[in-house]
Amino acid sequence: MLSMIGLVGGLALLIILTMRGMNLLVAGPLSAIFVAVFSGMPFFPQLAAEGQANLVGNYMSGFSGFVTSWYLMFLLGAIFGKVMEDSGAADSVSKFVVDKLGMKYAVLAIVAACAILTYGGVSLFVVAFSVYPMALSLFKQANLPRRFIPAALAFGSVTFTMTSAGSPEIQNWIPIEFLNTSPWAGWEVSAIVAIFMMVFGYWWLKRMITKAVQKGETFVSRESDPVMEAKNLPNPIMGIVPLLVVLVISFIFHDSLKQSALIIALLGGVIATYLLNRNYFKNFWDAVSEGTLGALIAIGNTAAVVGFGGVAKAVPAFTTAVDFMTSIPGSPLIGGAIAVSVIAGMTGSASGGQAIALPLLAPHYMDMGVNPEALHRVVAISSGALDSLPHNGYVVTTVRAICGESHQDAYWGVGALTVIVPAIGVALAIVLFSLGLGI
Repeated sequence: MLSMIGLVGGLALLIILTMRGMNLLVAGPLSAIFVAVFSGMPFFPQLAAEGQANLVGNYMSGFSGFVTSWYLMFLLGAIFGKVMEDSGAADSVSKFVVDKLGMKYAVLAIVAACAILTYGGVSLFVVAFSVYPMALSLFKQANLPRRFIPAALAFGSVTFTMTSAGSPEIQNWIPIEFLNTSPWAGWEVSAIVAIFMMVFGYWWLKRMITKAVQKGETFVSRESDPVMEAKNLPNPIMGIVPLLVVLVISFIFHDSLKQSALIIALLGGVIATYLLNRNYFKNFWDAVSEGTLGALIAIGNTAAVVGFGGVAKAVPAFTTAVDFMTSIPGSPLIGGAIAVSVIAGMTGSASGGQAIALPLLAPHYMDMGVNPEALHRVVAISSGALDSLPHNGYVVTTVRAICGESHQDAYWGVGALTVIVPAIGVALAIVLFSLGLGI
């Protein structure tokens, strides 16, 4: 009982500390200490019996293991995003989409710009930074409540693109290591679910904005609002080609290199961006340096919650919870989806949730004869649901740092589109796989 209190309390503490603005590199270990104390876990290896779990050993094992597995992907992904940003290629693509769709479809233009950049492999955080100034301008011209800008950015970035078949985002690649699948696993079902999330989510977003406008909400300018600079941008095609390079290379080399194909794909994207847009760079090497720093921060934050998960999964309450979730009656995909989603919610990270859950769940379900492609897609989609609770790093950064909104004003729209819509999407995927589609 105490172990369960520690597990639930540690998660609650992690959420509270993050909501209060504490750095995840500090909040993660503090929350892990809470879990360890209530479970009677020794703090140091020297105080533990041989083979016994301990706070420092388990935390650092989870932290360093995630860094070891994914550092190069984070590094090249962040650098690719920064060189796309520094050269103006990302701005060019998003501006092209916005210009083509026009003011009448201002919200759709923002969502589409985010979706194209994300599915092309640009870091989620870079996409939000890149599209925000245009989103702000469009919301201002259309006189729409600015508190919905984070919802529009998040919906286009972390829902129907992040976890769909073929996506170069790591949330679609982590299951490959454990299930021996491909990034295109379950693509038929993935396409249907993506279209559903796209249509339903956009309808819901528009409905929320329309209701707010009908209640008298309008756009309110601030002195701190960024000013869109009139600068010379490359042709949009020069921005789209590097995105296609990432997708094509990852597809070509997947069978031989598995998840390592993403390293070559992202490196190819960086090279293509430089060759096609070298005359538009402010400073290429500064962009590489900034991308490197961004990668260290991003992987550090994610590893911090994976480390928390490394402690959490070593306590008795975690085993009890996993046993309960994996023994849920019905399709094994249901238990897998619930387990991954709950663990992703605990850690506040889709990638972190997968990295913790799959080593435990994959062997169990594979032994049961579950189709690996179906499991891959269900795991990927479900990881993108509860991960977007208020303490999620992307949510905190987008709502507060980028858009300057409060959680109280902006999170409900974000939560509706990034928690509820993907949750319905994973339920649809389970139904479709259960009917034999894509298997």
